[in-house]
Amino acid sequence: MISQEASRDRMLREEMNIVLRAATPDDEPFLLELYASTRAEELAGLGWDENQKQLFLKMQFLTRERSFGRGDHRIVLLNERPVGRLWVDRTDVAILLRDIALLPECRNAGIGTRLLEELKHEAASVGKPITLHVLTTNAAVRWYERLGFSRSGEESAYEQAYLEMKWVPATS
Repeated sequence: MISQEASRDRMLREEMNIVLRAATPDDEPFLLELYASTRAEELAGLGWDENQKQLFLKMQFLTRERSFGRGDHRIVLLNERPVGRLWVDRTDVAILLRDIALLPECRNAGIGTRLLEELKHEAASVGKPITLHVLTTNAAVRWYERLGFSRSGEESAYEQAYLEMKWVPATS
């Protein structure tokens, strides 16, 4: 007999047609909008007008995009509509999660968890850990911990503290 939770999860997956496709230069306006959505709460308390916020966000976005390098940069599509990004670098020793972000209306719906579970499955199949960096003040820290990531270090950049987190597949 299938549990209620498993049945609900199956229905949710069926309703959510989640597909990843390669990001292209045409995605930049969407990616800027997505990035801005991840910074909205932080910028709300600064007292800046909309123009100042937009200029700041565009500068930060472009700097961030260029600093990440290539990697496997994917747009998350939900029922054929862009709703997020997944950016991963795969090296000989680890899988580095550069960024995972979803539009606000798609957060807390299981999409990010599904994407990370798939990445963990990939990592386990090749025997590599997944590493990531996240602001210490970001609520996502608790989400990563619920998904089995542990804190493996802390560093500062641009006067902000970041956690390094790691998920290591079980060894046989």
